[in-house]
Amino acid sequence: MLDVRNAGQAGRASRYHVSLAVDDCEIREAQRLRYKVFAEEMGARLSTVVPGHDIDLYDPYCDHLLVRDRASSEVVGTYRILTPESARRVGSYYSEQEFDLTRLHCLRPRMAELGRSCVHPDHRSGAVIARLWLGLADYMTRYGYEYLVGCASIGMADGGHYAARVHREVASAHLAPVEWHVTPRFRLPVESLDDGAAAELPPLIKGYTRLGALVCGEPAWDPDFNTADLLMLLPLARLNQSYARRFLG
Repeated sequence: MLDVRNAGQAGRASRYHVSLAVDDCEIREAQRLRYKVFAEEMGARLSTVVPGHDIDLYDPYCDHLLVRDRASSEVVGTYRILTPESARRVGSYYSEQEFDLTRLHCLRPRMAELGRSCVHPDHRSGAVIARLWLGLADYMTRYGYEYLVGCASIGMADGGHYAARVHREVASAHLAPVEWHVTPRFRLPVESLDDGAAAELPPLIKGYTRLGALVCGEPAWDPDFNTADLLMLLPLARLNQSYARRFLG
């Protein structure tokens, strides 16, 4: 497993600081950033009880990872983490709204789920996501979880052609073994959308695969966010430590 002690020393000298939210006020900061990115920037249809906040029923059960700009103290990046224990309390993983996870049943006691990843548009140089992954590595090490799972979203502004190309590219080199395949509840018809053109992987998916993550089958269509979502699984035993140290440090 990744040793984050040296990376943590580098993180202290960074412009950005990563931590877990400690109270509802800090969680609200993450929810405001999520609303800004998902609703205002991406046009997602969000059901929320507080205007200007992205809030759902999973939030109270999650740990919320925050990245702050040291100069302004503003939250500029966030991830939320749903532990297997919390997934049992809430009744499911978030990704089970989009996928049948039956084949991952044996992994559930050791599998934490990532979600609601976003970075403020003024801070997308790569440093913020590096701090988020530094925090995730520390979290996984501390609590002893062996698998990370989560949806990686691809925009559907072109009707899904780019998403189909991305699926082809990532599945050709990073497809999970069949015993870890999941079934999308609203399947994207990749065979009719893929025009055969090459596709550059989105930065988040490229980063996941470089760390050693696998794609667990075909994408699901999320109509609320108008995205195609791939379920990505990172067994920490596969973690590419040389890439992780270079990226996180």
